[in-house]
Amino acid sequence: MTDPSKMPDLLAKAETLVEALPYLQRYAGETFVIKYGGHAMGDAEAQRDFAEDIVLLKAVGINPVVVHGGGPQIGAMLKKLGIESSFVGGLRVTDAATAEVAEMVLAGKINKEIVGWLAALGGRAVGISGKDANLVLAEKVRRTQPDPNSGIERHVDLGFVGEPVAVDPTILFNLTKDNFIPIVAPVALGADGATYNINADTMAGAIAGALGAKRFFLLTDVAGVLDKAGALLTDLDQTAIEALKADGTITGGMIPKVETCVAAVDAGVEAAVILDGRVPHAMLLEIFTARGAGTLIHR
Repeated sequence: MTDPSKMPDLLAKAETLVEALPYLQRYAGETFVIKYGGHAMGDAEAQRDFAEDIVLLKAVGINPVVVHGGGPQIGAMLKKLGIESSFVGGLRVTDAATAEVAEMVLAGKINKEIVGWLAALGGRAVGISGKDANLVLAEKVRRTQPDPNSGIERHVDLGFVGEPVAVDPTILFNLTKDNFIPIVAPVALGADGATYNINADTMAGAIAGALGAKRFFLLTDVAGVLDKAGALLTDLDQTAIEALKADGTITGGMIPKVETCVAAVDAGVEAAVILDGRVPHAMLLEIFTARGAGTLIHR
């Protein structure tokens, strides 16, 4: 017999399930693309929370596709190997040696670790990279920066840093159809045959657009887009975003994240969400409750 003192907690759980029902019905059979990275990747409890969320999404009929980062892990391995890095505009200058280490860490170590987390919870995950089945075609990133003496813009060679120019999602459709969870490392081939390291946010957004995903989740280390008083902005469209950029509310590293979300929505994603990956089960709160947990960006 159930302990009467526990009945309120059990009822609360039942009410949570009932609250989730319309969202379960709405999203059944839909595809969600999740960009996973940041400090949550390095915390064992947060790793398990993330894995539980992904396995749960698959179990209730949603098709999650995970694209992961790994900048800190790449940095740690480069340091261990005595390879020095420099950055331009937040992007690591990637020579041949650095590119080799990046692929090893991203497509080898991190990718298979995530597959292992999901497998431990009964999930059927498959680790791939942008190279597999020509999933992503990359092109060398070209950047400029002002010369410190003349102020004239000059080209900067970032080496093997790329950006996606085409996505063929056939392999992802096939994996999800066969009930697998794709885990994608942000490494891809260029038309020149070279291997390029791609910013994980950018790659995830491009994949979400190519899949016509219902939702694109960009997990970060902040709650979402904040106003000047530090309060979370929960609902934005492109017009509002441009105004917030113009008045200095959206600045720094949040600008490329917001622009990635806008590009994904423009490409066919119904809505993108920026939310804090450090909050336990933040995705489930965003998906299955009326309150939400991050910043929703829509047309």
